[in-house]
Amino acid sequence: MSIETPFITADGIVEIYIEDVLQGVVLIERLNPPYGTALPGGFMDIGERIETCAVREMREEIGLDVEITSLLGIYSDPKRDPRFHTVSAVYVCRAEAMPVAGDDAKSCRVIARADLLNEVYAFDHRTIVEDYLKSLG
Repeated sequence: MSIETPFITADGIVEIYIEDVLQGVVLIERLNPPYGTALPGGFMDIGERIETCAVREMREEIGLDVEITSLLGIYSDPKRDPRFHTVSAVYVCRAEAMPVAGDDAKSCRVIARADLLNEVYAFDHRTIVEDYLKSLG
């Protein structure tokens, strides 16, 4: 029997703290199509927990060991990824070093929270960033 299901991903809103002062949130420029600005993240492996996937993807894509602080939400709109149907668990994470682009990230940068809505995002990442900013109160 063949089972068809959406692909599962984990994305991270990685808050960078240096000496306990928030520097901003990590955004990447995607190396592969669809191109554009995005949150770091990637696909879950078979046999992997979604939280483990999030931590692994942050290490691979932005070179940081992160601490997950909360689950922002699950994003599952079938049209959120132009390639195919993906479902993403989006975690808010904390890191205490500056990111370095790797894996599927062409480049990465740290953006102040106040400037996050000035970006043009790939996928539905603008909606995710808006939800993140609303969650801050």
